[in-house]
Parts: sequence; structure tokens; C-alpha cells
Amino acid sequence: MTLCLVTGATGYVGGRLIPELLKAGFQVRVLARSPEKLRDIAWAGNVEIVVGDASDSTAANAALANVDVAYYLLHSLQQGTQLEETELAMARTFASAAKRQGVGRIIYLGDLIPALSEQDLSPHMRSRMNVGKALSSSGVPTVELRAAVVIGSGSASFEMLRYLTERLPAMITPRWVRTKTQPIAIRDVLRYLVSCASLPASVSRSFDIGGPDVLSYQQMMQAYAKVAGLKRRIILPINLLSPELSSHWVNLVTPVPRSIARPLVRSLKHAAVCSNEDIKKFVPDPPGGLLSYEQAVAAALARVRDAQVATRWSGATLGNTASEPLPSDPEWSGGSLYNDVRELSCSASQEELWRAVERIGGEHGWYAGNFLWRLRGLQDKVIGGVGLRRGRRDPNTIMVGEPLDFWRVEEREYPSLLRLRAEMRLPGRAWLEFRVSAQEEGGSTLRQRAVFLPRGLAGHAYWWAVAPFHAFIFPPMARGIVDQAESQSGSSGTINR
Repeated sequence: MTLCLVTGATGYVGGRLIPELLKAGFQVRVLARSPEKLRDIAWAGNVEIVVGDASDSTAANAALANVDVAYYLLHSLQQGTQLEETELAMARTFASAAKRQGVGRIIYLGDLIPALSEQDLSPHMRSRMNVGKALSSSGVPTVELRAAVVIGSGSASFEMLRYLTERLPAMITPRWVRTKTQPIAIRDVLRYLVSCASLPASVSRSFDIGGPDVLSYQQMMQAYAKVAGLKRRIILPINLLSPELSSHWVNLVTPVPRSIARPLVRSLKHAAVCSNEDIKKFVPDPPGGLLSYEQAVAAALARVRDAQVATRWSGATLGNTASEPLPSDPEWSGGSLYNDVRELSCSASQEELWRAVERIGGEHGWYAGNFLWRLRGLQDKVIGGVGLRRGRRDPNTIMVGEPLDFWRVEEREYPSLLRLRAEMRLPGRAWLEFRVSAQEEGGSTLRQRAVFLPRGLAGHAYWWAVAPFHAFIFPPMARGIVDQAESQSGSSGTINR
């Protein structure tokens, strides 16, 4: 049986590729820095998980041992002076390990590169191009699939398009909305990725992949409005909005933070249209052809509506994300650990109370003070944070490692513990923890704990500045959770401070 290694398993594409490979009969191994993020995923028990980082030669060699096909799906949408050097060094380490271990093929999903000189490319696109070169020059047969805008529920491009179109019936836009691109449905991207695992070793090259439609971003927004049943949008492109200003605009209107919006916007400045259709010689179109743009949008919206979004762009860790777990006592931080603890008893069962806890955030809100939560999210957006609009992947269940508004699920132990770690911009680190326990006499107990570990004087000042607002947020939130649980069993609870 063919053994495939998938990197980027917690990412948008990697998380969707793995079940497709399993369905096609491949054996799958996963290289993951944080394997605990995979434990709640349905396919986790059907793959071999190797702990490590692709930039570590030892880990890469261990992961690639006896592998037939290696999928390189490691990208960074962050910015910084070291972006290109870091990505290139990691690709070279991975490629060298693949050659050393006798891997039969590398498959890389890159970007559709505009017809420009290397100097005129954005750092993001230039890095993608150089990663492809590093992989293909390893001596291992390499297929590089180059795609422009990927349309699918949860993709960063789709979320940006969706929120801009739904929230702004009339908008003044930068001129890049008139740039032509060739979007492709995530279904077709996955099909190409799986099919390329069976290509003969003699095929080692790049392929442009795209859907049947060539559209401007303006046309894509109008087509989205049509599919979503919205009125035609009024769009006025002007020349005054630079990519930097555009990224601020996208950051404020959509869930996509500025750090990700910036490279996406820069990529949209130049036309990204397939220069060839050579891939069809090796992977023919499916019966009925590739999905059109409108079909891809309709499929994505159906998944959003039915709460069947398998992965999201925000599944990768972003922003202010400390890797350390929640401190267990004040001595961990020299005695500077602030707590806000609320405890309530509930006549509902532990399972009923847990279900109420697990529904927190996203479209359900925070049980109390939702206006204050939205205001805090807006403040975070203004200063370049992730804000509150990321929502949640599924309205009723959550998994370790995935985002929940401006938090990330750090720990989940059914039906007793949910711990969220803050990803908003803060002068310190923050957690929100819920513990649910059963009472001997029946019913259950909710222990809600907010924790803040300050960083410097600014951190202490921040805690005392927001402390007065905690009375309007934390007690009503705990009460709201209990009320929600008891509404399912028709009882009422009492509070214990």
C-alpha cells in the first residue's frame, strides 16, 4: 500500500486532504508539531502521527522514512523580514530529508505566479515560488500545483469575499478588484492533489490549476451576491487605496486579520490566470467538468449553512499565541497571576451543563454582555488583532486547537473541562476556563475562571482598567450558561461565591 506523508495536517487544505487520501486507499502518516490538536478529529485514529517540525532535520528524516509520496503543504501568511529565509530553509531541510530517505515523489501546493520579474513579486508570492524551486531541485520527482484563489467553506479567500459582499451593499474599493484571476473550488484542488500521487516518476514539473471561469474580484463579489440571494452590489474602484490601506479595510470588515489580509491583497494586485492546461493530460476533468465559480460558491455556502465546515483558514495558530499552558499557581509567574472565579450549582446534569458550555461563542454569543464582547473584538481589530468575527467552525461542538472568536481551544476534556487561550492583542496572556462536575446529590457545578498573566507595568494597568467591567461580563455569563442548561431540564440553580 502506498504510504503518504502529509504536512500541514492542521491547516485548511491538509485537514481536508487526509480523509480524501484515506478514502482513495492510501496509507497516511502525519507530521505535526502539536499532535494534541488532532486528537478530536475523526480521522486521527486512522493515521500514523509523527511528532516534529519540518524544519528539524531529525524529525523530517523520521517522518519521511519509507514514504512513497510526501505532501508539502506548509505555508505562512504572516509577514516579517525573515519570512522568505525561514520558508526557504524549511523547504530545503524537508527536500534533503526526502532525497536521503528515498521518497518517490513530493507534491507541493503553491501559488499561481503572475508573469512578472522576481523583483516585482510580493514577498509572499516570491517565497512560494522559491519554495517550489527548492523542492524540485532536490532530485526527488516533484509536482508543484499552482492555484490562485481557492473557493471553499472556511478558506481565507472565501471568507474575505463573503464578508465584504454580505456586509457592504455599497463600497469604495481599491483598483485591484478589477484584476483578473482564475478561482478554483477546493473540491477540485483536492482531486488534483490525490490524483498526482499516482503519476509516473517521469513527471516532475509545475502545473497551473484553475476553474473554468476567469473573473475579476469585482465580478466574483457580484456573482457571490447573486448565488447568496443578495441585491447587486454597488462597487466603485478608486486608485487611492494602497495595499497597506486595503489590508486595514479588509481587517475591519472581515474576520481575516491584517497580517493575513496584507499578503492576500498584494497577491490580488496582479493577474493570476493559468498559462497552460497541461494538467489535463495527466489528470482529466471529472464527469461534468470542474466546478464553475458559482457552483463552488453555492457548495461552500451550503456547507456553512449546514454547519459542515471541515477545516478553516483560522485553524492554524495565529496572532498572540503563547505555547505555554495555563499557569497552575501564582508562583509560576512570581505571584502576578490575576483570577476572576465564579462558581454556580445547577440542577441540570453534568452532560446538559457541558453542552451549554461547549456552545459558547460564535453565533450563540457569550450568554451575557454580547455588546461588550463585540466592542472588545472591534478594539482588537483596530489594532491589528484577530477580532471577534472568526466565530467557530461548528455551532455545537469544538475541538482542541481550533479558534473560537478571539480565543483558541487549548484543552477540552468531555464533559468536565474547557479551556480557552486568548489570541487578542494583550499586554500579557489570558485564559478562560470552565470546569463542570457532577454533584453527589444530583445536578452539577460550574466553575468559571478567568486568568490573566500580566507582562510588565502595562499588563497590571490593563487588568485594573478592565476589572470594573468584569462584573457586567463574568457573573452574567456564568448565570447564562446555567440557565441555558436548566432550560433543557426545567429547573433553576443557586449561586455559590
